[in-house]
Amino acid sequence: MSVRSPHVQVRVSLDRVRAAAEAIRRTTGVRLIAVIKSDAYGLGAAPVADVLAPVVDEFAYFSPAEARELGRGGLVLGPPDGDPAEYRALGLRPALATPDDAARFAGLPVAIEVDTGMQRFGCPPERLDDLVRHCTVVDYFAHAVTVEAAHRLRAACGHRGRPLHCAATSLLEYPETWLDAVRPGLALYRGAVRVSTRLHAARDAEGPVGYTGFECPRVGVILVGYSNGLTAGPVLINGRRQQILEVGMNTAFVSASPDDRPGDEVVLLGDGLTEAELAQHLGIRPHEVLCRYTALGVRQYDRLAARAT
Repeated sequence: MSVRSPHVQVRVSLDRVRAAAEAIRRTTGVRLIAVIKSDAYGLGAAPVADVLAPVVDEFAYFSPAEARELGRGGLVLGPPDGDPAEYRALGLRPALATPDDAARFAGLPVAIEVDTGMQRFGCPPERLDDLVRHCTVVDYFAHAVTVEAAHRLRAACGHRGRPLHCAATSLLEYPETWLDAVRPGLALYRGAVRVSTRLHAARDAEGPVGYTGFECPRVGVILVGYSNGLTAGPVLINGRRQQILEVGMNTAFVSASPDDRPGDEVVLLGDGLTEAELAQHLGIRPHEVLCRYTALGVRQYDRLAARAT
């Protein structure tokens, strides 16, 4: 398990999170379910929930434990583990996919997750009737990444008289997928995080450098490493694109320009270095970039507008 580096600053703009939610609501005109699972993608579920509460209709979690920490009701997207009595007490709606789930949660308001192609937790459309007859269904939803999956959800459940939702971030640009609600996660958080550290040292190099013997004319050292979850990727130093060249346990080498000096800021995420660019470089999804990079250091919050409301 990685540990946060005291030398890395993670600044979260709650104003940007709220502004993103407001923009999504204006654009879609439907109910807004904010996904704050996994500690709001690493931004911090409690402060994020506080700033989003006046804007969104509901929160979505992966597990009841996440909701228990916040004391806010909503939809649990993950498997319906735990005691049904806790779901009732916390005002949570489990996502059901099997008759056994339905039997356990009889008498409670529930959501039915429909498998429209993800092949993970959902109920196949042809088995919905066996499930629904045992449930007090509030809504039907799917984890969908294609427009076709949204059409399959509508075809399977559109006649059942309950709200439908499937549009997470990747489908927000397709109005036909908005249905009765949208369920963004990444769209609320991208661009709201800035992660930075400082050059601990900078020097002109001669010959092979570091454990791996790489060569670079000038290098810097930052006090964050793989024990903190850092991997090699692009960074910004004095506004210039540079590269993490080698990652050690507690430190890393970065390429540097002739005028880069100890104490200069090294931006790991933000200032134009986006989640999408880092994701492409690292071969992962932007969601994972946020979870990784917010865990590198100590979080701090900017919330000027939040305090004014």
